[in-house]
Amino acid sequence: MRLFKQNCSSSTMFAGFLMGSLLSVSTQAQERVSDSLGLINLSEVVVIKANDGLDHQKQQKPLSTLDEFLESSRSIKMVKRGAYAWEPTMNDMASERLAITIDGMQIFGACTDKMDPITSYVDVSNLSEAQIGSGQQGAAFGNTIGGGINLKLDKGNFKPTGWNGSLETGYETNNKMRVFGGELNYSDEKFYVNTDVIYRKADNYKAGSNEEVKYSQFEKYNFSVNTGLKLSDDKSIAATLIYDEARDVGYPALTMDVSLARAIIGSVSYHQDTLFGKFNNWETKVYYNDIEHVMDDTTRPDVVIHMDMPGWSETGGFYTQAYLNKEKHDFMFKLDGYYNKSYAEMTMYPVNPNEQPMFMLTWPDVRTKDLGFYAEDHIDFGKSSLKLSTRLSYHANSVEDEFGLNSLKIFYPNMDKTNTRFLKSFSAQYHYMLNDFHIHGGVSYGERAPSVSEGYGFYLFNSFDNHDYIGDPDLYTESSADVNLSLTYKRPIFEITVSANYFRISDYIIGKIDPSLSIMTIGASGVKIYSNLDYAQLFNTSLSGRYSISNAFKLTGSISYHRGVDNDSENLPLISPLSYRSALEFYKNQFSASLSVDGAGEQINYNPAYGETKTAAYAILSASFGKRFFINNNDLFVKAGIQNILDTHYSSYTDWNNIPRMGRNIYATISYSIN
Repeated sequence: MRLFKQNCSSSTMFAGFLMGSLLSVSTQAQERVSDSLGLINLSEVVVIKANDGLDHQKQQKPLSTLDEFLESSRSIKMVKRGAYAWEPTMNDMASERLAITIDGMQIFGACTDKMDPITSYVDVSNLSEAQIGSGQQGAAFGNTIGGGINLKLDKGNFKPTGWNGSLETGYETNNKMRVFGGELNYSDEKFYVNTDVIYRKADNYKAGSNEEVKYSQFEKYNFSVNTGLKLSDDKSIAATLIYDEARDVGYPALTMDVSLARAIIGSVSYHQDTLFGKFNNWETKVYYNDIEHVMDDTTRPDVVIHMDMPGWSETGGFYTQAYLNKEKHDFMFKLDGYYNKSYAEMTMYPVNPNEQPMFMLTWPDVRTKDLGFYAEDHIDFGKSSLKLSTRLSYHANSVEDEFGLNSLKIFYPNMDKTNTRFLKSFSAQYHYMLNDFHIHGGVSYGERAPSVSEGYGFYLFNSFDNHDYIGDPDLYTESSADVNLSLTYKRPIFEITVSANYFRISDYIIGKIDPSLSIMTIGASGVKIYSNLDYAQLFNTSLSGRYSISNAFKLTGSISYHRGVDNDSENLPLISPLSYRSALEFYKNQFSASLSVDGAGEQINYNPAYGETKTAAYAILSASFGKRFFINNNDLFVKAGIQNILDTHYSSYTDWNNIPRMGRNIYATISYSIN
């Protein structure tokens, strides 16, 4: 690994000036999509579009990847292993501790190296919004510790709009990324259908100072269809199909690339406006998804031993939910369940053709069953409100492959084939309004089961800390108690928010070195066993704000501080340093422009035991310009921008093995909506 040095004095001075103007303003409830994170039952929502055609004018970078779009929110950071398929984190917790769904559907990646997060199988082109809930406010989406993300698909609404569509294209200079997409939709009072297709292809990108980052190319297709049929005035059915495929995806931070990542995601749902009594908005959905992911190292030079590592994940599930309104109470009840099969293998081919290949199961056909019940009650007291919620789940894992089971029994001779857990979560969130002040506070408790890798992984190589990892099927259930508090002062032209949360996670799961075990991966520093720490502590605080200078100009900014330690007060990995973001935005007469800065301080609270090194401070300056034109009843929107104007060479704390981020990048997009 290498520590990148940079000269960012100019951008840092600018950032300091801009941040000094912004520390007293807030980023909540902005018109700009990347900051339009309004409070909805104490959860956040990132709006992409609102079922009324293209809404690119409110996006800082139209046709961005979903990775970039999510990273633009104030709640989510992304672990970057390449230019594509970044892993989302929230509250400094990675995907194992999050509940991530697509339209309420449970989906699990098929890669043991986490190269295919759930967010990689959708696109901004077929998404309407991302619902974000911190901590147990995300428990509606599944069992979680850190929070939940639900990616809601864009759908019709039975309005008599007839036919409409759009064409869109974009280009980026840094990695020569080409984007082509289109939509074709029809809707009337009885039927709607939405179709969307988008294609992306990118070459290797260049870091600051024109340094090529090899093996960072990718090619991706995404196709989706959503359709609905009214059965009566208050009854309807809907169906969804997503086909997503990526090929030739490079991962410069890893030792292997991806030749194929494919997902087929389908669902059928039934909706009824009224049920019985005061129950309403009843929805039942059944779904199935099939994920295939193939890693190999055939394009890498100087490979000592060639390996193939395919993986598969299949999930079938359902949920049924309804609402009940009674006096001051708004209830929600949800029953959900899924069945998942995770299977991955590795074949190592020796240089000597006379030697036999070595085969192992890295995921030994692990079957997961989960049946959960979620309920919440939102109580309105007028100037205040209280939201109470709970989730109760039955969770069971079983190893169905005898070869894989016997491999694990080398380390755990007395392990059971099946492991059953009962998971619980509780949350109480209070909101009080006092004139222009909004006070939010809450306490929560939640549990989660170990992931398939943590419980049953067999010699999984982690290139971040250069260790092989082995799962432990007897890990304790991880549990977390957390508190959160925020204070907002809100006026029509001015808003400021200060917020903080604290997590105490018992039986925190992390890898520990076992010096008695031999490595499997050539060059690995040792073997780690997933183990439980007594506890870990995470603390996050932020200050954010907005100021409307005029009807045309708006100033936004935020700054945040994070800390994470284990029970020995040692630093946890992947904890954000001091970070900030600010922007000056202009909108008038269908013309938009923005000037923004994103930056972070030096990462001083890192831990070399987990492969971390110090990352330098940086500040990145970007700008964009957009114009909307009306051609008869149709819309034409053109937008261009420059990211990393000063061509700064930098990497962030989430960049695997300190791979550098993209240098100066000029982009342009054209979107034409036909109404």
